[in-house]
Amino acid sequence: MNDPLLDSDAQQFQETVRAFTAKEITPFATKWDLEETYPKELFKKFGELGWLGISFPEEYGGSGGGSVLYAILCAELSKGSAAICLGLYVHTALASSALLHLGNEDQKRAYLPGAMKGEKVGCWAYAEPNAGADVSSVQTRATRDGNDYVLNGSKMYITNSPFADFMIVVASTDPDAGLRGLSLFIVDADTPGVTVNASLKKLGMGASEMAEIVFEDCRIPEAARLGPEEGGFFQALLVLTLGRIASAGLAVGLGTAAMEEAHEYCTNRVQFGRPLLKQQFVRFTLADMATKLEAAWQLTLHTARLVDGGLPHDKQASMAKLFASEACTEICERALHLCGAQGFMKESAAQRFYRDCKVLELGEGTSEIQRETIARQLGV
Repeated sequence: MNDPLLDSDAQQFQETVRAFTAKEITPFATKWDLEETYPKELFKKFGELGWLGISFPEEYGGSGGGSVLYAILCAELSKGSAAICLGLYVHTALASSALLHLGNEDQKRAYLPGAMKGEKVGCWAYAEPNAGADVSSVQTRATRDGNDYVLNGSKMYITNSPFADFMIVVASTDPDAGLRGLSLFIVDADTPGVTVNASLKKLGMGASEMAEIVFEDCRIPEAARLGPEEGGFFQALLVLTLGRIASAGLAVGLGTAAMEEAHEYCTNRVQFGRPLLKQQFVRFTLADMATKLEAAWQLTLHTARLVDGGLPHDKQASMAKLFASEACTEICERALHLCGAQGFMKESAAQRFYRDCKVLELGEGTSEIQRETIARQLGV
């Protein structure tokens, strides 16, 4: 993930994140994965370092910078633990970004400074049992009652929800209007009528925590609505670009960790009197991994530079997310294969990488949705 074209500030930032990850995350990643708990105290550490504020204005507690730095952050953190990076990405690229782009001044002042410090952690409450790729199937309702809204419904598979302080909730205010009838709301986790159930058991990303959220006659003020009453979610889709960049960077970091694990194992593992690395098959497999990772990283950086330059980037963001996530899955599978029986053991990082990778093809828009987005941009 080294790129000589990065400026000196970006290279220094990359080294700082890399050193932090090696000390504070990598040694504990397997433990957190097996315990299925997210060390929430990391959010405050990230906040103290200014990492939660990347791409956010200083007036709201942000640290400035741009999408290139954010891509570097996600890639380097995910080398230590993709699950830890996932929690940060949901908090920053989804929940906090929605507040930044769609919130009014009072909402930004109320939530963003704490979010940038890691004192308030957010989640993105969109998915439901019957609403994933089909956005129009959202069943959670926000019904007007005087100057309030009353929320009823449930959300499923919501990352960070077991410990989140606030939620950005997608709810229908006009069921007949489909996608354009969806609105966004800021809901504090301790609001009466909000229940967060026990953390869900998952195949991978063990250290990330996700759960079901239930809203039962949950009353929130009109001031909690984020953006316009109808079309808020549609507007959010247009501005939450950090999500695909984060997902692509995360995939590159995870794939790099898997390749390095396989390289180290094949260097030290001796069979038939010589290291596995001397086998042409092994060297060619590692060469293919490195090539795919380089291509994925360059796509990611290119997209981030377009965003930072204020240039159109929707197609490139989908390309980066699509290619990086699918390459990561292939690399993690081959890395586990190269590590053999040892890689299959629970204490092995290789099996953790293998379990973590697949969700990257599903979240932030499936591979099929990314292909559809790209095809539309091509005019086909």
